[in-house]
Amino acid sequence: MNVIVVGCGRVGAELAPTLSRAGHRVSVVDKNEAAFRRLGDAFDGVLIHGSGFDRDDLISAGIEDADALAAVTSGDDTDILTARIAREVFDVEHVVARIYDPRRAVIYERLGIPTVATVTWTTEQVMRRLDPTTVASEWTAATGDVVLVERALPDHWAGRALDELMVAGRTSVSAIRRDAATRVYSPGLVGQPGDIVYLTVHRDAVDDLRVMLERVPVRGGH
Repeated sequence: MNVIVVGCGRVGAELAPTLSRAGHRVSVVDKNEAAFRRLGDAFDGVLIHGSGFDRDDLISAGIEDADALAAVTSGDDTDILTARIAREVFDVEHVVARIYDPRRAVIYERLGIPTVATVTWTTEQVMRRLDPTTVASEWTAATGDVVLVERALPDHWAGRALDELMVAGRTSVSAIRRDAATRVYSPGLVGQPGDIVYLTVHRDAVDDLRVMLERVPVRGGH
C-alpha cells in the first residue's frame, strides 16, 4: 500500500516507521525539514519538505498513486484541508485526519473525513484508568452513530446473564475479556468478577447502558 503521512511530529514520526516496517511504501511531508530527524536513520521512505495542502508537494509525495493518507500535523485546519484535498481532488480511498478540537469531529465526518480526536481519546483513556466504572469509547463509526465501548463489569453482575445487556438496535455485547483472554461474545455467557466487556452501542444509548450496568438487582421479593 502507498501511504502518505503529512506531519512529522510525535504522531507522524511514530506512524511512518510503523507503516514502513509493516511493508508499506511511505512518504512523509513536513514543512519543517529538521522534523525528519525524528524518523531515525533506518527509515527509508520518501521525504518531502513542503506543505500538506500544496498540490505540487503532494504530487511529489506520490499522491496520484496513493492508497491512503494520514494528516497528523499540529493544526486542525491544516489536517482537514489536507484530508479534503486528498479525498476530493486526488480520490485517495483511505484518509484520516487527527484533530484536537473534538467539537469539529462530527462536522468533518459528515464531509466524509474520518477523524481521530486526540483530546477526547486521551481524556477517556485517563478516565478509564482513574475510574473503572467509566464507559470509555474505544472506536466511533465515521457517522458518529455507533460506538464501541469498553467497561469493567460491576461486581453485582457476577452470576448474571450478559444477555440482559442486549437491547435490539441499541446495545449489543461484542466481546468479553476474562482471565487474560478475550473471546467473542456468545449467548448465555454469565458475568464473572474481573470481566471486561466490549459493547457496540448506539450513541443515544450510552447513558442507558451506564444505568443498566449500575442497576443492582433486587433479590428475594417483589
